Amino acid sequence: MAATASRFIKCVTVGDGAVGKTSMLICYTSNKFPTDYVPTVFDNFSANVVVEGTTVNLGLWDTAGQEDYNRLRPLSYRGADVFVLAFSLVSHASYENVLKKWVPELQHFAPGIPVVLVGTKLDLREDKHYLAEHPGMVAVTSQQGEELRKLVGATYYIECSSKTQQTFYSL
Repeated sequence: MAATASRFIKCVTVGDGAVGKTSMLICYTSNKFPTDYVPTVFDNFSANVVVEGTTVNLGLWDTAGQEDYNRLRPLSYRGADVFVLAFSLVSHASYENVLKKWVPELQHFAPGIPVVLVGTKLDLREDKHYLAEHPGMVAVTSQQGEELRKLVGATYYIECSSKTQQTFYSL
């Protein structure tokens, strides 16, 4: 059966710099994992998916997580249907900033818009080489992620790896 008329959904990704937002979007739209890190100011991606027989065009907005862009970033929030709030499973600072920085920012500039909380870099949580290079690093657990989801009122919590595509398409 052919898909019916299309619908547009604006999805904006937010989270600290270097947590994997851009990699997640590139991987989702092109099935390729980028090897170089280039900080994003703003970027847009697009993907079509079929949901219950309806074609949905996802407008995927990538934002800068760095503090230099705190005043510019909220301009991309207008008209958002959903936010993907990302943190790295191997960075407690990015996990803590979900509550300290990102939720207050979203509540201020885009109240009432649903949030999907995403723990990125799942592949590194148990990667022996990564752990050896980062002694003392304590990864965020699935339980901590789920507790944070409840605390911030996010609709869903997902852990994924753009690099290995582990649980990636659950997103």
